Order: sequence, then C-alpha cells, then structure tokens
Amino acid sequence: MVKRGFASDNNAGIHPLILEEIIKVNHGHTIAYGDDPYTERAIQSLKDTFGDHTEAFFVFIGTAANVLSLDAITQSYHSIICAETSHIHTDECGAPEKFTGCKVLSIPTKDGKLTVDKIKEHLYGFGFEHHSQPRVVSITQSTELGTVYSVEEIKVICNYAHENNVLVHMDGARLSNAAAFLGVGLNELTTYTGIDVLSFGGTKNGMMYGEAVVFFNKDLANDFKYRRKQAMQLASKMRFIAAQFNAFLKDDLWLKNARHANKMATRLYNNVREIPGVRITQKVQANAVFAAIPYEVIRMLQAEYFFYVWNEEKSEVRWMTSFDTTDEDIDRFTSRLKDLCKNR
Repeated sequence: MVKRGFASDNNAGIHPLILEEIIKVNHGHTIAYGDDPYTERAIQSLKDTFGDHTEAFFVFIGTAANVLSLDAITQSYHSIICAETSHIHTDECGAPEKFTGCKVLSIPTKDGKLTVDKIKEHLYGFGFEHHSQPRVVSITQSTELGTVYSVEEIKVICNYAHENNVLVHMDGARLSNAAAFLGVGLNELTTYTGIDVLSFGGTKNGMMYGEAVVFFNKDLANDFKYRRKQAMQLASKMRFIAAQFNAFLKDDLWLKNARHANKMATRLYNNVREIPGVRITQKVQANAVFAAIPYEVIRMLQAEYFFYVWNEEKSEVRWMTSFDTTDEDIDRFTSRLKDLCKNR
C-alpha cells in the first residue's frame, strides 16, 4: 500500500465524482475553445455562486490564474503589494514581474496576513513619475501559512484599498478551505467584501487541473479573452475543465472536500501537539499544520513520508492534508513521529 504523504494537497488524486464528470463529457464531439454547453453551464454555476455581475474564465493552472488576473488590472508602471509568503512572490519564478512588468512589493508578516497598517506603508508616491504607482493589493485566502482572513478583515482591506484607488486581488487557491473553516459561502468572502478579481482554485481540492479567473467588475475583464489566448491558456478542449467545475460546484462538493481536509488537519494537530519535541508554529485553521520538530527527526520521517521543510533554520515543516486523507493516514504518521521523537 502506498502511504499518503503530507507535502501538498496538489499530490492528491481526483475526486471520483469529478472523474465521473470528465468521463461523461468525453462522448461525442462538441465545439472547441469554450463554445460548448458544458462550459456555458460551468460559467453560469460560477455566476450563481459569485453573482450575475461577474465574468469568469478558465485557465489551466494557478500561476496562470494569478498572473493573468494581475496583468488584466495593471500597467507595467504599477506595483503589486503582497505578503512575503505569497505565492506570487515566492513560488511563481518571477512570472508576475515578467508578464505584468510590475514591481512586486512584499511585506513581512508573522501569519501570512496583510493588514491596513502594513499596506499603508507602501501607498505613497501617487502621481509622482519617479515612483512605481501602487495599483493592487494581493491577498491569499487561506494564506500560505494556513491562516484565514475573517470576512471583516477582508472588508477592511478592500475598503481601504478602494479609498486609495487601489484594487484587490485574491489568490483563492484554497478559498474553499477558508470558507469551510469560517462557515460562510464563497461569495461572502469575495463578492460581499469587495474583492475585484479572484483566482479560484480547484486543483488543490479534488480537481485534476483547472482554475477560474473571476472578475467582480466586468469592465476589468474587457480584453481578458485576448490576454488568455496570448498567454497560451485558452484550452481547446475546455469542456474537460468546465466539467470539473460543474461537478465541483454541484451539491457543494467543494465544501465537502474542504471540510474533510480541514478536519484531517485538525486531527493531525491534536495528535502531534502534545508530542515532546514538537511545537506548533501557526494557528491551524485550514488544511495546513506548521510545526518545528528536531532536525534529525525530519530526515528520518521524510524517509517514510513525503513532506516539505518550510524553514531550515527553524527546523520548521509544513504538513498538508487533502480531501482523501484518512484517519488511518494521520494516526500512522503521528505514531511514527512520536516514536522518532522519543528515541532520538
């Protein structure tokens, strides 16, 4: 039996209901490039979720969703403000800078969350031609440290940004996990808070591949279809992305998957927090557990389970759970961790 690791929810397979939907749309021919009934239905489902005033577009991967979202709402002389842990700063190989031409300004945080006070430090130089012009605040929900912005926290950021003629982008690769933790709808975290553009992720929550770029102001999406094509993200067989979103949004499968992943992270947290030598370093709110454990234990545990070291200096690791993580996975892993810590 192959042991499930805890490196990333990207490593999980495809939810059976999503796989079934892919198989269903695999029969016969249909018009390519999104002019098919499956894509039409998926876009309507996104409108039902986020509001009729929205415009949605499908792309292949999260990096493309983020970069194209930002590219659509900026000029090359603009700057983008984000947390230093954000994916657009640390894990996209400079793609936001390369394709938007913008300056990315990263802000140190303890928990991955931006605040108005931190953002305020970068909102200056408006109209001064020698200074890159602040244009976008990008937040991640849930954050790369597994923490979650409350609805009110997002509202405060959006209100402040808009008062200063700055737009707000949300990297929602794990938006489902945040909504599950807070017990709110996807629209409550986006439409009602004032988000301008969203990268809505499915890959980390049971889909094979595919993300949606959702604009909450149609004017911002005017030329997005051309940007998507130029960026090589226009899928010819788009029905296979759309089918996944149809299954994902039907009967709140997104929520069921996220709730389970979150539940498994909480179980993992409860199992490991009392083990001598283990120190939890972040609040466990979504589907991530961050912990500092003895360096020698990391190497021995990684020989059996795949997971990432987050910070070598601090001997800090990240453990991610997913929709298909089981109680047995958690219990076996924590039992092994306990043995290694005891015998070191």
